[in-house]
Amino acid sequence: MKKIYLYSDGSSLGNPGPGGFCTIIRYKKHEKIIKGAEPHTTNNRMELRAVIEGLKALKEPCEVVIYSDSNYVVKAINEWLPGWIKKDFKNVKNVDLWKEYLEISKPHKIKAIWVKGHSGHSENELCDKIAKEEANRIKSEI
Repeated sequence: MKKIYLYSDGSSLGNPGPGGFCTIIRYKKHEKIIKGAEPHTTNNRMELRAVIEGLKALKEPCEVVIYSDSNYVVKAINEWLPGWIKKDFKNVKNVDLWKEYLEISKPHKIKAIWVKGHSGHSENELCDKIAKEEANRIKSEI
């Protein structure tokens, strides 16, 4: 099973507001950047969208180490999801995205690691920059 490193970040100009996301997928010396935006969203949705879109890009089951500065995403992946599933996502926000995450993550072995944002982590800084650029791009289009 290939070991993939997935770095992700999301941004929202207003919460809600125009938002962007970015994911960097790294396997050995190969790297792919995935980015996108939505006209009306929240920061948490963009953080999660970044992870989902990164996982969608994988063509086979992998061991995936996700690096994110979102406590929401990291804790949900590592701790909260089993409880949310048990209670059928009652009182959970972004259920549509969490169900999409569960489906797309099935073939993979996933571990999420929290990194402090704006602390010099090179991949996180790049994802942050690109996510903000995407949010600003979609803002200028609407």
